[in-house]
Amino acid sequence: MQALDGILVVAIEQAVAAPLCTARLAQAGARVIKIERQEGDFARAYDTAAKGESSYFTWLNQGKESVCLDFKADADADTLWSILLQADVLVQNLSPGALERAGFSHEALQAANPRLILCNISGYGDAGAAATQRAYDLLVQAESGLISVSGSPEAPGRIGVSVCDIGAGMTAYSAVLEALLRRARTGHGEVLSVSLFDVAADWMAVPYLHARYGEGAPQPVGLRHPSIAPYGAFVCAEGRLVLISIQNEREWRRLCEAVLQCPALLDNPAYASNNQRVAHRVQLEQDITAITQTLSAAEFQDRLQRAQIAYGAINTPDDLAEHPAFRSQQSMTTDGQTVCMPAHPVLRHHAPPPPATRSPCLGEHTQAVQTEFRSDF
Repeated sequence: MQALDGILVVAIEQAVAAPLCTARLAQAGARVIKIERQEGDFARAYDTAAKGESSYFTWLNQGKESVCLDFKADADADTLWSILLQADVLVQNLSPGALERAGFSHEALQAANPRLILCNISGYGDAGAAATQRAYDLLVQAESGLISVSGSPEAPGRIGVSVCDIGAGMTAYSAVLEALLRRARTGHGEVLSVSLFDVAADWMAVPYLHARYGEGAPQPVGLRHPSIAPYGAFVCAEGRLVLISIQNEREWRRLCEAVLQCPALLDNPAYASNNQRVAHRVQLEQDITAITQTLSAAEFQDRLQRAQIAYGAINTPDDLAEHPAFRSQQSMTTDGQTVCMPAHPVLRHHAPPPPATRSPCLGEHTQAVQTEFRSDF
């Protein structure tokens, strides 16, 4: 038995944020009916990397049912109403106000189904001057200030995955779970709103507090830490980069003696404390690099491991599958081709591995769902 067995979720969604939320609900056992336009979720056409199909769509839509509805038309609106009357959760990321204009206001939905939990996902919230502004992940990274503290001093940098979309989807997922727990006690649903901007702004709390009350927000430092040294990437003999992190003076001593095998670094007054090392970071990194360039990445990492110094290789996506911590799961594209994807990040001990699922063809379940939920609404 799964945690959300028997829960019916309606997903009026596209792209990443809302589909991630409902993908997690589906993985927890919920039945997810995905409502799509006739042209489908535009993430279906983002790329062809997953054996000819979209990597995004394959990742985020496993095990869902696809139903094509134009709920501006009376017959399809009646079908959607019939489904929503029995639904537990509605997740939607249409433009703010679009669902209301189609006749599905929060008030009408809650009056018809008081147990329904509605979760709205938007770029900048449901109201206010920014609500109508078009919002995509990169734009929200920029607007929230996230880009300003990322990248290197020479150039700002986008986070390499759709981090604001992903964060909003996971925040919405946790909010829906809380609402289901609350409904179990009260018997009533509620309306939730999650915006990409609010999620990114929450993550910006430390730079914001530095900017508002401190000496200014941290500047982008690339693969360095703004207030700890040495903490960054060092090049090895074959050109590979290895990150190291020194957290205290005991680790600094072990680094110098056991890893770099250069105890003379301990005698340099410019490196006598973390604050001193940060102040003399450029020279410090040059001194360390002069040694790491004589070591292979494997030898450097072996010394770090034996000295119990935290480190990380700068891996590529190609390297990920070979990482000893990497777990994978089998999934399927719409036409049944098997693809290997990263496993669900929560490992349920003593539970059997989840069965392989498939992403739905566009409109695959329309007729069956219309028949199932046919009513005289």
